[in-house]
Amino acid sequence: MTVKSELHDYFRQGREALLWKLDGVPEYDARRPLTPTGTNLLGLVKHTAIVVAGYFGEVFDRPFPRPLPWAEDTAAPNDDMWALPGETRTQVVALFHDANAHADATIEALDLDSPGYVPWWSGPVTLSRILVHVVGEVHRHAGHADIVRETIDGAAGLRTDNSNLADGDAAWWAAYRARVEAEAQRYR
Repeated sequence: MTVKSELHDYFRQGREALLWKLDGVPEYDARRPLTPTGTNLLGLVKHTAIVVAGYFGEVFDRPFPRPLPWAEDTAAPNDDMWALPGETRTQVVALFHDANAHADATIEALDLDSPGYVPWWSGPVTLSRILVHVVGEVHRHAGHADIVRETIDGAAGLRTDNSNLADGDAAWWAAYRARVEAEAQRYR
C-alpha cells in the first residue's frame, strides 16, 4: 500500500464514521444543538462537506461544481454548521457525497507532491499536506459527532460492526462511569 492510498483510506474511514452517526437518528435529533456552541449532527456533516469541497477543489484549481453559499464571505457566521430553514437531510447528505466524490477524483488525479494554493492560508501546499490536514479535520468532526450521537441515544463507537469500545453491558458502563466520577470528585 502506498502512502497516498493509506491516507486516502483513512480519509474514507473518517467520512464513513461521520456519516454513520446520522443512521437511524430522528430528524429533530439530527438537527438539534447539543452543545453551548450549537454543535449538531447534520451541521457537522454539512460543514465537513464544505471543507472537503474547498480543500480538494479550489486549492487545486479543480472547482467544486456546485455553489457553496455557506462558505462565501457574505454568509452569516456558522451558516455552514447547521441545516438552514429549507435544507433537508437528503440535500446535506447528497452534498457530503458529492464533495467526497470530487475529493476522491482530485486525489486520484494528482500526485502527493502536486502543488496547490490555499487562499485562506495565503500559501502554497501539496496534495500530501492537504490530505493530512483534511484527514485530521474529518476525524476530528467524526469525534464530535460520536459524542453528540452518544448524547442523543447512547450509540457510540467507530462503526456498527466495530465500536472500538470496551465490551460491556449497560450495568458495566454505569459502574465504570461511577468509578470515573468518584475519582473526579476527589478533586472538587
